[in-house]
Amino acid sequence: MNCKSIIKGFAKGIVLKTERPINLLMLNDNGILNDAAHILNGKSVANRVLVFPYAVGSSVGAYRLYNLRVNKNAPNAIICLKPDLITVSGCAIANIPLVVCSLEDFKMIKDGIEISVDADKGEILF
Repeated sequence: MNCKSIIKGFAKGIVLKTERPINLLMLNDNGILNDAAHILNGKSVANRVLVFPYAVGSSVGAYRLYNLRVNKNAPNAIICLKPDLITVSGCAIANIPLVVCSLEDFKMIKDGIEISVDADKGEILF
């Protein structure tokens, strides 16, 4: 499927998906989301293709993505619906491929499947 490339790169991995926004500040150094109110609470984004609509919360969340990269616990790639400032800047400083897809394509991506994100070509490959 075609998508809009925001941060270039290529990565693959198992999808970790939520239809709810994520507060990236709630990710600990191991990449585990610590947000009791979120469906992904207790799950790790490390080495996954993280799929979510957009980030919420403080812009400091961008540094959380960078910190995850430093600790080798960052997502391999991110797919979102809206390229918000937190996600875009975090992916840019952490060198995480980022693409934006349509709502129709977002709905087609299923949790737990393996996919590739080619942000150089603007493609998501199943």
